[in-house]
Amino acid sequence: MRADRGGRNWARSLIMFIGVSALSGALAAGLAIPFAGFAGQGSAQVAATVESLPKEFESEAPAVRSRILAADGTLIATLYEQNRVPVRLNAVAPIMRKAMIAIEDSRFYEHGALDLKGTLRAMVRNSTGGEVQQGGSSITQQFVKMSLVEKARTAAERAKATEVSYERKITELRYAIAVESEYSKDEILEKYLNLANFGAGTYGVQTAAQHYFRTTADKLTLPQAALLAGIVKNPTGYNPANDPARARARRDVVIKRMLELGVITVHQANEALRAPVIDESRVEPVPNGCANSRYPFYCDYVVSKLLANPALGATVKDRDHYLKTGGLLIRTSIDPKIQAAAQASIARHSRPTDSSIAAITIVEPGTGLVKAMVQSKPYGNGRHQTNYNYNVEKSYAGGYGGFQNGSTMKAFTIAAALAKGIPMDYRINSPEQIDLRNKKFRTCTGWTRDPTYQPKNSTHSGDLTMVEAARYSTNTYFLQLSERTGLCAIGKVAGKLGMYNAQSGEPLEQVVSMTLGVGYVTPLMLSNAYATFAARGKYCKPLVVTSVRDKAGRPVPGPGLDCKQVLSRQVADGVNRVLSQVMMPGGTGGHLRFGTRDMGGKTGTIQQNLAVWFSGYTPNLAAAAVVADASPPYKNLMNQTLNGDRIHDPTGSGTAGPLWESAMQGALRGLPVERFVAPPKKMIGNPNPPPDKKTPKPKPHG
Repeated sequence: MRADRGGRNWARSLIMFIGVSALSGALAAGLAIPFAGFAGQGSAQVAATVESLPKEFESEAPAVRSRILAADGTLIATLYEQNRVPVRLNAVAPIMRKAMIAIEDSRFYEHGALDLKGTLRAMVRNSTGGEVQQGGSSITQQFVKMSLVEKARTAAERAKATEVSYERKITELRYAIAVESEYSKDEILEKYLNLANFGAGTYGVQTAAQHYFRTTADKLTLPQAALLAGIVKNPTGYNPANDPARARARRDVVIKRMLELGVITVHQANEALRAPVIDESRVEPVPNGCANSRYPFYCDYVVSKLLANPALGATVKDRDHYLKTGGLLIRTSIDPKIQAAAQASIARHSRPTDSSIAAITIVEPGTGLVKAMVQSKPYGNGRHQTNYNYNVEKSYAGGYGGFQNGSTMKAFTIAAALAKGIPMDYRINSPEQIDLRNKKFRTCTGWTRDPTYQPKNSTHSGDLTMVEAARYSTNTYFLQLSERTGLCAIGKVAGKLGMYNAQSGEPLEQVVSMTLGVGYVTPLMLSNAYATFAARGKYCKPLVVTSVRDKAGRPVPGPGLDCKQVLSRQVADGVNRVLSQVMMPGGTGGHLRFGTRDMGGKTGTIQQNLAVWFSGYTPNLAAAAVVADASPPYKNLMNQTLNGDRIHDPTGSGTAGPLWESAMQGALRGLPVERFVAPPKKMIGNPNPPPDKKTPKPKPHG
């Protein structure tokens, strides 16, 4: 019974073979003729298929991995759907070419699109159940099949490209004839070697050589080439990592086939058969995506920016596909030296196991280049890990949405006041507590008031100048100054400097307590806003992607440096003078000053101590550091842990300040010492009258 069935199968295959042979000749002559059905296919269906096929085959460029690089050219991440690095045929070792041809299509250079002898031999073996050493499809036909699978975008298209049917075989043959007429044999072999799946997520011979042997395609040896050539038939089953014994057996089949064809000598074959399959210690991992990056949070932010670039595709789905298949070279702003300094500061002052979180972003004034982005919780889904990026807005992948920024907001009130002509020596009586229940504050749309608001100072009170109030971070001074300046002016300054609600994307709310920082902002937003002061009023949008080039080396359009003057230089110089006094002895940031550089800075603490900040800058770099509770229900930082110790007095200068200090010390190392420009004398006034000896020294606070 079984023999009879085998005979019928053989006869059926033979009939099909004869029909396809005839079809091959007809198609090669440019004809498209109807013919009788084979193997149960209706003649009308097959004829219609043949008639509908174009005479030319358009193969899609193979998917190529994209790379994201740091500013110094080091690799940050690799993105791909198929891990592939195409190479020219002359960059593939001759022994690799010979191995592939020997096992897949030994008469490749002798026949056309269809190897009639090989097809007949395969049919005989298949019908008798013998071991198939060489497939029935030519390398050209296999290339066509791989290309059709590559072009498939839907599950239905992929199923059509891989279905077991004579109709598919005829389709492939028609296309194979077109390929043979358009490309030389060497070009077809090159395309095939670059398109083939070599298992373990590697596509193309170059990536396979790197993965399995940590070498390149041009340096492959005989046993290495035989292993790779054998894998292509069954990338999962013959993967040596999955089944070493089966992979060895398949490799040995390839070696023996090469010996049978006279491609190698007996001595070469014996030596190759004795060689180990792979050295597992040298197998190179195939990292993919931001989760495997050195800087995963920064990488995710970069990808979010890329997915927002319409030059990469009409939709986010299109952009994502192009990003993972287009062979893009993406250069970014991150400076590994500065990133390492920020990371060292995080490691020095916090731990992943802390109940609080810490985060720092460092930006370059005058360019908006984001040089570093770090946080205390590592990337992941495990315990003490997170997928949230605490440095960026909620609108970006993994963006947490920020924290209220406390008194760091006072810098924008200072800028608004100076822009209105209020000098630094402007005095306001600033008592310990002030009653604002009946006060109206001007907004951009009218007026606002808070019928219950009676704020207090946590530091120094008295008859103070703007400089003194900034140095001590006196709340009641800045609340009264914001009444005189108007909330609209403060909101406009903050908006021009890139400050908005990081959770909603809306402008910061203009409420009575605006100057004390009630809006949700991020370290990236705040460091970049302060960088505007350092750049003498020139605001630059934060920039992480500095260039993108396609696989041909052509530039891909995208956002570049985007800077404009949003404050007068004199106003920015004035803000720098005021905030530099915060960094002097007696100021809330005085103990954080280091070296001889000019520095400006401001502390920030919000109500109930849910977050504390320090944001500061030099003419070279600006950074914002935050320590906060990021796990709902949100709690006071008091008695939460930071660096394994309980926080007893959470303040901007004492809790977040050390993170900023050590990060900036490392980041600035080796950079030139630059100076702030002095503001006009009329803006300065006399901000430093002799101190009142009866006034107690203020404690550092936010």
